[in-house]
Amino acid sequence: MSIQEKSRAIMVRQYQQVKNRQQSMLMRDAQQLGLPEEASHYWNPIQGKIDPTTRAIYGHSNATMS
Repeated sequence: MSIQEKSRAIMVRQYQQVKNRQQSMLMRDAQQLGLPEEASHYWNPIQGKIDPTTRAIYGHSNATMS
């Protein structure tokens, strides 16, 4: 793999991880509030880019699970 292919793969993986984290949180909140399941399927990136606020909330952190 070239450096460009590796960097693209990393970016795609991070994008998917952020999307999955947000979807999981929305699904849990929808279940707790008794909302229909469709409410948890929200995902609205603009031109394929993740909002910086969303990335900060659902992106990588230095916290670890024990």
